[in-house]
Amino acid sequence: MRTYTTKTWLRVRDLFPMTGFHFDRPLVLLQSDDWGRVGLRDQDGLEQLQAAGLALGERPYDFYTLETAEDLASLSATLKQHRDSSGRHPCLGMNFILANLDFAKMSADDLRQIHLLSLADGLPEGWIRPGLMEAYREGIAGGVFQPALHGSTHFCLSAVARNLNVEGERARLLRTLWQAGTPYIHWRMPWIGYEYWDPEQLDDERFLPRERQAELIGPTVGAFAKLFSTLPRSACAPGYRADDDTQRAWAQHGIRVAQNGPGTFMPPYFDRHDILQLCRTVEFEPATDAAFSVEACLRQAESCFERGIPAIVSVHSINFHSTVKDFRGRTLQLLDKFLTALESKQSDLLYLHDEDLYELVSQGAYQTPNGRAQVNVTRKNFRKAQMSQQDQAGIKPR
Repeated sequence: MRTYTTKTWLRVRDLFPMTGFHFDRPLVLLQSDDWGRVGLRDQDGLEQLQAAGLALGERPYDFYTLETAEDLASLSATLKQHRDSSGRHPCLGMNFILANLDFAKMSADDLRQIHLLSLADGLPEGWIRPGLMEAYREGIAGGVFQPALHGSTHFCLSAVARNLNVEGERARLLRTLWQAGTPYIHWRMPWIGYEYWDPEQLDDERFLPRERQAELIGPTVGAFAKLFSTLPRSACAPGYRADDDTQRAWAQHGIRVAQNGPGTFMPPYFDRHDILQLCRTVEFEPATDAAFSVEACLRQAESCFERGIPAIVSVHSINFHSTVKDFRGRTLQLLDKFLTALESKQSDLLYLHDEDLYELVSQGAYQTPNGRAQVNVTRKNFRKAQMSQQDQAGIKPR
């Protein structure tokens, strides 16, 4: 539990001036969550859950499945059709969930214990994705994918275990889903929380204790290294639920960039753990946003450029899934339109990923396949509390 003094300091800190970074070139970053995380087990899983009495289809996330090698190949091809002013392709930062439920082991325990299977060791029983791991690596080698850390599980293990051990509707729903090879459908069961956040605890105790978060993050970093043969440098907490203890543990394991959710036009800035904090500013979610339009995304990006901050685009992995419902086809058409418009309007546009931006603010330049790229970086003071108020009121900072 946090002490009153700690909580007060965290709130008061937002009132103090902080140094944010601004740029004289339009910068675009693409950030995407939930890669490697299984969901609905394709058509077989859909039919099994429907037979069990679940009426699927009310919301898009009822059809969240898992990307295929073909999905990744199509995404890679679309990104390779585009180049910035330096000739570089856009690069999608892919935040990976590094473990899934091990349904075979759990079935052996009568679905009363939680077992995890590392993504590096394959997919759970019943899940078939030929060439998927190779497709991840091909995109990374081709410079259009950049892996980053999301978590070990997307849900809070302690919250799920607690509900599993109390016989009732929640436990029955968990077992119904697990029997069909589906870990959860979050909007139907928000009580499962997020990896570092248990929603049914008292307000001040929802984030897991510092020691528990450290116990989770260390092995997750190891699993990432096993899968990608490198350590993660950028991270995004599941559900964007990260606190100071999360940031501390990330910093101890070499994380240099933290991704935050949309809602404010905050400039990049370093926190007290020397982690570069980035806030997403463009919500590109055609699969889940009924009111989605490319024009609105372009306006959000232009607003970023006017402020001298990067346009950081949020686009979740569901947008590229195709096996149960084809979200991929429409998304790629719209993404192509969006990137084409950016390139035509911004002659000096640059595509970066998180580690590029960290290098840029630290050294004034970043490495590209064609050499070092330089961008003028200006430091300006701002207050987080004031910035949030301005964004909510639609006020542009001068």
